[in-house]
Amino acid sequence: MTGLRFEGVTVELGGRPVVDGVSWTAPRGQVTALLGPNGAGKSSCLRAALGLVPATGTIALDGADLLALPDRDRARRVAYVPQRTRLVAPLPVHRVVEQGRFAHRSALAGLAAEDRQAVARAMEITDIVGLSARPFTELSGGEQQRVMLARALATGAGTILVDEPTAALDVRHALGMLETLGRLARDGSCVLAVLHDLNEARAWADHAVLLDAGRVAATGPVTEIVAAGPVRDVYGVELIEGGGLGFARREGGG
Repeated sequence: MTGLRFEGVTVELGGRPVVDGVSWTAPRGQVTALLGPNGAGKSSCLRAALGLVPATGTIALDGADLLALPDRDRARRVAYVPQRTRLVAPLPVHRVVEQGRFAHRSALAGLAAEDRQAVARAMEITDIVGLSARPFTELSGGEQQRVMLARALATGAGTILVDEPTAALDVRHALGMLETLGRLARDGSCVLAVLHDLNEARAWADHAVLLDAGRVAATGPVTEIVAAGPVRDVYGVELIEGGGLGFARREGGG
């Protein structure tokens, strides 16, 4: 199966395992929701795949050792949208999105026509064209999150890792974000999203990995994972079918 594969992966932080020997796959062509309570190891899995924290075991992308790839090659193949950005420079938004093209050109080279097209398309998809000249540091948290997604899309990477992508977004832009991730998956990308909202996961993901205390509690089609038994066992709550509000974007609503 093509996609992102964890095999016996362990991550230790502060001398204790926060991810403990996990094995699971995020298939290509699907949105995989990485679920679990706070402290389950979700974000640590993403960071391990990016080489940002030390890990043992194997992390493979389409059968190739992901962490053995040179940094620039890995950056062309995997893009990351963090939960919170550390960017503090007041760069114009379009310059931030252009950073997504760094792996496709030398440090001193300017943007080629192909780069500019990728940047423009990413900004259009994420509805941030109107923010192009705004300093990044003056944006709201939700606007910054959309810029970070645009930067990831500008890479052209076939694998997208996103950490709580809708946490700071209003309802319209949260739906837009989830629709974008779904389109990327349908076009053949491997999309892995850390989600806290089980309603979002059930509505938008295809596949799910449920973590509990650093271990895999369940994995499979999302309808089997966001279900009464697994939710009760891991979260300690009862799932109420049909509970909560539902939303859909209006035609032409952006």
